[in-house]
Amino acid sequence: MIKSAKLYTNNIKALRRFYVNILELDMTESTSEQFTVRIGESYLTFTQTDKPAFYHFAINIPGNQFSMMKYWITDRITLNREEGRDEVYFPSFDADSMYFEDPAGNIVELIGRRKRDLFGDLTKESFLNISEIGITTPHVVEVGDELQDLGIPLRNGTEVEPNELNFLGRGDTFIVLVPPGRRWYFSKKVAEAYPLELTWNDAHIKLNGEGNLSIE
Repeated sequence: MIKSAKLYTNNIKALRRFYVNILELDMTESTSEQFTVRIGESYLTFTQTDKPAFYHFAINIPGNQFSMMKYWITDRITLNREEGRDEVYFPSFDADSMYFEDPAGNIVELIGRRKRDLFGDLTKESFLNISEIGITTPHVVEVGDELQDLGIPLRNGTEVEPNELNFLGRGDTFIVLVPPGRRWYFSKKVAEAYPLELTWNDAHIKLNGEGNLSIE
């Protein structure tokens, strides 16, 4: 499980307004240099930096609320499109996804897990948890091996593919390991390496700007 994630941005004010005013998430911390919002069981922090940065991350939502969420989202922002579509079904995950970008250009995916339902009205509790965090690094194999040594399994095998998307995790929570230069799905952006931090269960994982990993 991804308990928390810290990402970096040079557009902190716009992001704070977006996640609190547009997505209506609960803010648990706010200073001039960073803020944190609660995404169900997870926490997402943005920290001010001098240089622009963008990431891909995903949020789990209930499968039975996917259509309601899409209606709610498209009343507020424009969804990204891929080959004319603004949503996609992934059979291997039994999940539907839609994508959008926030003011800093982060590519946000909402994943409706068809086997995970939440009955009642759509609320902020419909954002269940952080589902995926993209890690971009030129050292894909080395980082993948370190994550596997930590006990985070590679989906569908044990050998990391250096030039492909690699999913490490289980259930409905994954680290998406990718080399620089690969285009993110439902986006015109190609992956670039930026620093980030995340807490996976009880392990604190840190990636620096050169794509090197450290684990505490």
